[in-house]
Amino acid sequence: MKARLATLVCVTVLILTGTTSLPAQEHPSVVVKVADAIAVRPICFASTVVGTTFFVLGLPVTTLLKRNHPAAEALVIHPAKATFTRPLGNMDALAN
Repeated sequence: MKARLATLVCVTVLILTGTTSLPAQEHPSVVVKVADAIAVRPICFASTVVGTTFFVLGLPVTTLLKRNHPAAEALVIHPAKATFTRPLGNMDALAN
C-alpha cells in the first residue's frame, strides 16, 4: 500500500513539473521587486564595496601584469551595475 502511494505521488509530481510552462513575465511582480530592494540590492552594494577593496589591494599586482581592466570589470564594475543601474526586480541581469 505504501509503495503504491509513493509511486502515485512520484508520478504525479513528475507529470505536474514536466508539463508546466509559464509564459515569460514582462514585468516582475511586486514580491520580486520588494525582495530585490530589501535583500538583493544591499548584498550587491556590499559586493561592490568588498570588490572595490580587493581591487585596490590587488592594484599593484594587476598593474604589473597589465590586467587592470579585467580585474576592475569583475570586482567593481559588474557589482556596481547590478546595484545602481539594474532595473528593480530584473534578476536576469545578475547572471551576466
